[in-house]
Amino acid sequence: MTSPSKLIPLLCVLIILLWTPLNTNFSNFFTIETFSNFLASFNKKSKNQLNNLLLLSELSRTSQHRAISINASKCFPVDLPQDAITNTNCCPPLPSPYKFKDFKDYAPSNSPLRVRKPFHLIDEELIAKFEKGIALMKALPKDDPRSFYQQSKIHCAYCNGAYHQQYPFENLKIDIHRSWLFFPFHRMYLYFFERILGNLIGDLNFAIPFWSWDSIEGMQIPKHFTRLNSSLYHKLRDKNHMPPHVVDLNYKLKENYVSPNKQISFNLATMYRQMVLASTKELFMGSPLRLGDESHPGIGSVESAPHNTMHSWVGASETPNREDMGTFYTAARDPLFYPHHSNLDRMWVMWKNLGEGRKDYSDDLDWLESTFFFYDENANLVRVKIRDSIDTIKLGYVYEDVNMPWLNFKPTSKRKSKELREAKIAKILSSREKIFFPLVLDSIKSVIVKRPKKLRSKVEKEQEEEVLVIEGIEFGSDKSIKFDVHVDDVEDDLSDPDQVEFVGSFVSLHHGHNGKTSTSFKVGISKVLENLNVDVDDYLVVTLVPNVGEGEVTIGNIMIEFLPKY
Repeated sequence: MTSPSKLIPLLCVLIILLWTPLNTNFSNFFTIETFSNFLASFNKKSKNQLNNLLLLSELSRTSQHRAISINASKCFPVDLPQDAITNTNCCPPLPSPYKFKDFKDYAPSNSPLRVRKPFHLIDEELIAKFEKGIALMKALPKDDPRSFYQQSKIHCAYCNGAYHQQYPFENLKIDIHRSWLFFPFHRMYLYFFERILGNLIGDLNFAIPFWSWDSIEGMQIPKHFTRLNSSLYHKLRDKNHMPPHVVDLNYKLKENYVSPNKQISFNLATMYRQMVLASTKELFMGSPLRLGDESHPGIGSVESAPHNTMHSWVGASETPNREDMGTFYTAARDPLFYPHHSNLDRMWVMWKNLGEGRKDYSDDLDWLESTFFFYDENANLVRVKIRDSIDTIKLGYVYEDVNMPWLNFKPTSKRKSKELREAKIAKILSSREKIFFPLVLDSIKSVIVKRPKKLRSKVEKEQEEEVLVIEGIEFGSDKSIKFDVHVDDVEDDLSDPDQVEFVGSFVSLHHGHNGKTSTSFKVGISKVLENLNVDVDDYLVVTLVPNVGEGEVTIGNIMIEFLPKY
């Protein structure tokens, strides 16, 4: 017989369903995962979930928007790994009396645009300005919100839960990673950092150069950051990755030991996969995060790699968690952080310029009205909405054109024939016990995934992207995680990153030590299936390969869905 304690959550869910109008879209707030977690136990967390569901139901009834906003006057200690090399205070100083202004500082239409240039093409004059600006920021008093020290704390605060959502969801922490907040937050963070630098050096046209790790000439740490007497030098970097070592855009926290030419090939294929094959806004930018949602709904392609992977690649191997760049709570202490993110911001620009219907979430008010707070060059606290971040020309800057060798670098299959591939896959699957979800990713796992549609027309493919969805990815929030995803590959002869069967990598860096992270990962596979000539197949074999955090990850389910491209 069912106990009364177990009937309570069921009754509460029934009340919600009866109370909410029939035309309510439950997909925004009432997922299967939420339902399962809710029924699991009726402890304090379950009560919070119930309260949130009730509040969301009321918001839906009153047609209120669900933009993310924070109260910047309330900042809390952050959760960090127990062996972190820093303390839990990431809160920037508050103005006294507490006040802020709304962002209105678009560049005048007649002013010259600031041009962000790649490090491998800039002259010593621009480097000298950048070095001087960083030196002056570092020399400011530590309590000055424009100082290098305080600017680095802003990133820590927004990435590790120092701020919470506004009423009525004060119990939910904000993390701008693994969601649609990632690109706009970092764009405006860099925008104000750049303005502070320009003001300190007396050059309002100064623009932060970008580290063009996506171009062959830029695939190493810029030499300017290795000079011991430079303000750009930082001691906490991996000494094995100094120039002329070629970057690994899909880094596994272990050395790959391939030739430089092969590594370049891997890097170009990674960029093609993350930019070209990520054909929808959710695949590229990450999943929506609205008021009342738990953080980390789903990571975007470029955020996973090369954003996360390059953070790890640069971070010091001798520190507990590859601090400084290798963890979000210390990453912005390294001057290299800012050129790294300048190039990531450029990726947002480049992605929209690829065409074929690519656009961001600019038709969604919940995204447009979400807000962040930054300090400007006069130490004023400024509230910024995402709608302020969309157009770089209005913000007064553009990127210098650079060759993009990855644009047409299509991965190729190493399989000799479809028949050979199918024979190898059948042999592997016949020798394994059936895998059930949830599964612990403690070794290489291969699962069969049914395709809802096959033999789609050209028009259907132009309108919708076939997407591989890995949902219910759970792991400790103090863990670094990386696993690769292969489609119709062979476990004993897995494809390299420049081959089509390798479809992507889920990458997560250290956050706090308080509890579990639950998220999802989506990969576009329409062109992959065309290249493999498996468009007629009813099923795919999906292989997950743990690289970092083996045995620390649980996978809830793997499925296929279709996302609109426009």
